[in-house]
This record gives sequence, C-alpha cells and structure tokens, in this order.
Amino acid sequence: MQKKVLTEQSLYFGNVSMPKGFEINRQELAVYISHCNLTDKKIPFSRTWDMLNTYIQEHIKLKYKLRIFNKDTWGTSYTPLETSPPLLNVDLVDLKNSADYTMLYGVEVEDCIVTIYYNDNRRKGKSWEIELKNNMFIMFPSSNTYYITNNQKKKLNFIQTITYEFV
Repeated sequence: MQKKVLTEQSLYFGNVSMPKGFEINRQELAVYISHCNLTDKKIPFSRTWDMLNTYIQEHIKLKYKLRIFNKDTWGTSYTPLETSPPLLNVDLVDLKNSADYTMLYGVEVEDCIVTIYYNDNRRKGKSWEIELKNNMFIMFPSSNTYYITNNQKKKLNFIQTITYEFV
C-alpha cells in the first residue's frame, strides 16, 4: 500500500522573537496604521516594518524551506466589539496574480480572535480559531476566507497584514 499527498494546507503561527536590541516598535506601527486609515494612504516603508517583514520571510525560509516575497501590506484597526466582514485576499478572477499567503501580525491587540475557514475534502466550511496576541503572527493561504473579532470593550486593536507570493 502506498500514500501520495496531493495537497496540504499549512498554517504558521508564533511569536516574533527578535534579537535583543532589535525588537519591533509596535507603537510606531500602530501610529502608521492609524494615520493611514485616517488619510486613506498606504503604509509607508519604515525600518520597523522592514524588520518585521524580514523576520517573517527568513523565519519561514529557514524553518520550513518556504521562499516568500511580500506582495502587499496594510494595517487595520478594529473598534471594541467589532467583527470584520469575511475577508479573502485573492482575486478569484485573477488567481495567477494573487497573493499565496496572508500574514496577520498583532501590533496592539487584546482579546482578538482570528477565525480561518477551510475545506477538508467533502467536509466544507470547517473553521479554526486562534487568539492573536501582541507580537504574534499567523500566516495561512490567501485562498482561505477569514475574519477578525475584537472581543474586548475598551480599546482599538491594531493588526498589520502582509501578503506574500510563494516562489
């Protein structure tokens, strides 16, 4: 008897463990996200963003042998008790030019749940929930629909999103 895996769907998550002295300045990212949401502009390149992006790319490459390159980036703030609409980071009409992976980074989050939907062969619409915490990332295929829930009642949650292309 033999087995051949035709497809596999992997989700990557964990804390961003930067070397001492090179920690991610999450407050700076939160300010950029707030400013860009108010002005409707893209997040500007910054040393802090570059450190986060480089960490994710190198960590995934070294640990899982997966070479990824960033495609797009944006930040979102969620008001208390807000749940996002279902999100999908691929263009179903143009899959060739769509992102392969979506990475969510907890900039300033508290009681924040990410729900990711997936199909398991004929078992459709299954979901997996994970709590997103400060300085934590979750990366999953961009073809998965997901939504974000801010369950606490006091403050905004700030999340940095980066999409990646697999090479």
